[in-house]
Amino acid sequence: MPAPEVGVPRLSGAGYRVTALPYGTRIDAPEGGRLLYSRPDAQHHLTETVAPPEGHASAEVDLALVDVVEAPETIGALRRAGVVGMTTAVVAIGGDHRVHSPAEFARRAKLWGALAPSDGQVLSCPPSTWPPPRVRGPHRMLVTGGARSGKSAEAERRLLGEPDVTYLATGPKSDSDPAWAQRVAAHRQRRPWWWRTEETLNVVGVLDAAEGAVLFDCVGTWLAGVMGECGLWEDPPPGGAAAEVAARIEELVASWRQCTARIVAVTNEVGSGVVPATASGGMFRDLLGRLNQRLAAESEEVVLTVAGRVTRLP
Repeated sequence: MPAPEVGVPRLSGAGYRVTALPYGTRIDAPEGGRLLYSRPDAQHHLTETVAPPEGHASAEVDLALVDVVEAPETIGALRRAGVVGMTTAVVAIGGDHRVHSPAEFARRAKLWGALAPSDGQVLSCPPSTWPPPRVRGPHRMLVTGGARSGKSAEAERRLLGEPDVTYLATGPKSDSDPAWAQRVAAHRQRRPWWWRTEETLNVVGVLDAAEGAVLFDCVGTWLAGVMGECGLWEDPPPGGAAAEVAARIEELVASWRQCTARIVAVTNEVGSGVVPATASGGMFRDLLGRLNQRLAAESEEVVLTVAGRVTRLP
C-alpha cells in the first residue's frame, strides 16, 4: 500500500519559521499555523511534559504528522508531553506492506483519533478536517480469541494513542519456567515507556482506583490465579472453594461495570479447543466461558481476533 502523499509542506515566501527539535521538525506559518513532522523515534525524546521551544509561547501544535506504522506509540507520547493537545489534529502517515490494506490502516488511525488522508489530499494547518473523536472512559472493551491469535497485540494497539495507561498483568510469576519468562519479557519490551505496570490478582482494587486507561491482560490468567488461591485446582478442592471463586467473580463483574476509566481487557476462547482431560480443567473452561459472557454483556465493544485479523462482534 503506497504511503499517502502527506509530508512537510514546501515553504514559499517569507515568514515561515522552521525549528529542529529532538522529537521532530516544527514549522510555524506567518498566519499562525503550527505543524509538527514527528521523528519515528520521537517517543524516546519526550518526557512527561515538554517546555515550549525557544521563542514559542507553547509546545502544542495544530497539526502533527506521525508515522503510525513505524511507531504508533508516538501519538500517546506527544499527547502525554502536551505537544498534541485537545484541539490538535493528528495525521497518520507511513502506510506500507506492514499493514495489509488501506481499510486496516484507516481502522488503526481511527483507534488513535487520527486522520488517515487519501493520496493527494490537501490538508490545511490549522486543519479544516478533524479526526474522529477518541474513545474516553467510562468505556469497556473485551478482546477475545484463541492462543496466538493476536489478541494481546490488538489490545495494546487500542491504547497506543493514550497518554495515561496502566498495564494490569495477572499472569503468574515463575522463575522455573523459562518459556513463560520469555513471553513476559517480550510483552514488557513492546510496551511504551510511560505505561505503568501492575502485576497483581487484585484486579478489583486496580479498576476501582483507575484513571486514564487500563489494559487488563488477561481474564483467563486472573481466573486461573484466583482458582489457585481458593484451592479449586486441588483434587478434591476444599469445602467452600467454589463459593469463594464465585464471590470473587461477582466482585470483578461489579467493578468492571462501575469502573469510570477506559478499559481494554484480553480474554481467552477456551471452549473451541480440546475437551479438558481433568475435572478442574473442565471447571476452568466453564467458569471462564460464563465470565466472558458476563463481561461482554457489560461492555460497549467486543472483538474477536483470529490469525491476527479483527472482527467486531455485534
